[in-house]
Amino acid sequence: RTKTFNGEEEKNAKDQFIHIAIVYKTDGEIIAYRDGKPYGSAYKTDLVDFSAGQSQILFGKRHETETGVNLMLGGSIDRAQLYDKALTAKQIALSASGDFVSEAELVARLRPEQKKVRDHWIAEISRIDAELGNMKKRKVYAVKPSKAPTTHLLVRGSPFELGEKVSAGGVDSVKVSVPSNFGLEPDSPEAERRKKLAEWVTAPDNPLFARVMMNRLWHYHFGKGLVQTTNDLGFSGGKPSHPKLLDWLAAEFRDQNWSLKAMHRLMCDSATYRQSSIDNAEALNVDADNILLWKKSMTRLEAESIRDSILVVSGQLNKKMGGPGYRDFKMYKHKGSWVYDATDPVGMEFNRRSIYRTWARGNVHPLLAPLDCPDPSASAPVRTNTTTPLGALSMMNTSFVLRMSQHFAEKLELEAGNSVQEQINLGYKLAFMRSPKEEERKLITKFISSNGLKAFCRVLINSNEFIYLN
Repeated sequence: RTKTFNGEEEKNAKDQFIHIAIVYKTDGEIIAYRDGKPYGSAYKTDLVDFSAGQSQILFGKRHETETGVNLMLGGSIDRAQLYDKALTAKQIALSASGDFVSEAELVARLRPEQKKVRDHWIAEISRIDAELGNMKKRKVYAVKPSKAPTTHLLVRGSPFELGEKVSAGGVDSVKVSVPSNFGLEPDSPEAERRKKLAEWVTAPDNPLFARVMMNRLWHYHFGKGLVQTTNDLGFSGGKPSHPKLLDWLAAEFRDQNWSLKAMHRLMCDSATYRQSSIDNAEALNVDADNILLWKKSMTRLEAESIRDSILVVSGQLNKKMGGPGYRDFKMYKHKGSWVYDATDPVGMEFNRRSIYRTWARGNVHPLLAPLDCPDPSASAPVRTNTTTPLGALSMMNTSFVLRMSQHFAEKLELEAGNSVQEQINLGYKLAFMRSPKEEERKLITKFISSNGLKAFCRVLINSNEFIYLN
């Protein structure tokens, strides 16, 4: 409670236990009772939301304070009871006047056959509760259709000074067969606006849309776009390194009926994509940044792919597809705001691919964040790619990596037996898809004898050959 009941001063508590009951009604009214009778004056307040599994029952202190120390409680508690409903005045009076018999005392007085029946129905209730939990209705979120508001010119940019009405349209400077003036009324329905915009964007002779899409697709496959400013192909952006190639890809995208799958296949089957990452000294002197694509640039895996790869080699990947995602954070309320703390939960249900990870804005993951996984609270047209001590330390010391290294070692022992050489062969095959060289084998054999198999597995996970696409 947050207010006083203005009741009479308590004078008997030093000599005897007093029965105190507080009722929280659904309309926000809070009523107090002393020895089964109303005490002081009831009052109303706003309802407080206590999240399941995230709340405490405390006496003499406020919520979210440290337990184990009395702060505002001067007396002793003989017995405390919590009900899942608001008791009536009659029920409280009975509670205050009657003798309390605990559940343990009742069970102790049951005959053996009665205990057997009780255990049967307790198990049945648990089974039904589990079934009901699986049958819970899932929420489906959708945008509620509403009439789009009329758009006005803002005089001097002020939202408080509305100028003339304007209707939906395209960009005049982009000349396409579909006119930029959509011919719609200022108050036309949103569905019509979207349809006209889609027709204008996908007009066969619209060069902007196809070029932007193909440049972004190239960026995803090659690490950087033909125009390196992926989010800006305008005057303030960069110049294309291969303008004719970009135009050809845009035309091919159009001719393939805007099929992204066809363009993915085209790029990945190309000789350019399938090049080796081996350096060439002569080419390196001419084009150190590989702008002319004379080799396949080495690219570090994205943070999520690194995590998933670790799960694969350790044999811990949960391949379940679809359904609700997993949560690797703790959510609770603090001073009226939701707080998200990163956790490292253990269990196969948390070992699914990162695509099923539930994202919480502001939640910094101890492994993904140092590897440049972007914050979901801000847009990231291009991911940063940094090499920092924090990233290396997280790959060496986070609880997830240590745990997966142990599972990796157990997998090698199980499948390769006690032979160290066979364990080395299998470790290299799983992590690098190759056999170890003779010099590597000698170093690793010595390393395992000094540091153990788990440390060897952690070295494999942290190697450049595992983290980078070569």
